[in-house]
Amino acid sequence: MSHAAASSASPASSEQPSGTPQGAPGGFLDPFGVAIDPELLQLALTHRSWAYEHGGAPHNERLEFLGDSILGQAVTVKLFRDFPDLPEGELAKRRAALVSTVALAEVARGLRLGPSLRLGKGEKQTGGRDKESILADTVEALIGAVFLSAGPEVAGRFVLDLIAPLLADPDRFTVTLDPKTSLQQEAVRRGLPYPPYETRGSGPDHDRRYDSTVTLDGVTGRGSGTSKKNAELAAARDAVERLQRSRRRSA
Repeated sequence: MSHAAASSASPASSEQPSGTPQGAPGGFLDPFGVAIDPELLQLALTHRSWAYEHGGAPHNERLEFLGDSILGQAVTVKLFRDFPDLPEGELAKRRAALVSTVALAEVARGLRLGPSLRLGKGEKQTGGRDKESILADTVEALIGAVFLSAGPEVAGRFVLDLIAPLLADPDRFTVTLDPKTSLQQEAVRRGLPYPPYETRGSGPDHDRRYDSTVTLDGVTGRGSGTSKKNAELAAARDAVERLQRSRRRSA
């Protein structure tokens, strides 16, 4: 599956998916050639905040638990086979880069998954459709739903299709693994001091959000997250990617 194909899939527009699988024509699963049982699909898209507002209805956390295990196994086997000369520690770092919340949220955005989520009112009002943790958890729940609907072989292929754009990214195992170090290396390369981060928190304690910015050589990276650390990592990643694009354009 190409990144373009994932990005062009049409999002579902309704708050509650109908009985027709999203894998039907026009659904965001079309590029993968998989079909999910309609009830499992609806469950995979249901966040606990929606369930809480609807009398404790079922939500996607059990499917997420299942999908997390399937994701980890499929990625581990893929890396083990594709990189026979890498030591265990390096394989573990690469796996972490592919199954991280940031990476899975990137996959979810490529699918335009956000509009299809069933969220409680509070989550919708605070940008839940683009929260990395919610998006990543939903991707794992979808993997679990595919496993239950179509079996382990199809679920494994689904995982590999999901991460294909990540594997194709030449910077995935450098910038993504440690973007702060990558940004520091950019600073050294340009003969500049390490850039400082400006990070601010907002919102109530139970739903705290952080926004961070970092500037190097006139290029500013911005990032958000549910912790100061995640926001700064996202800002560093954004800055490095912008600097690299600028360098390629001027080459």
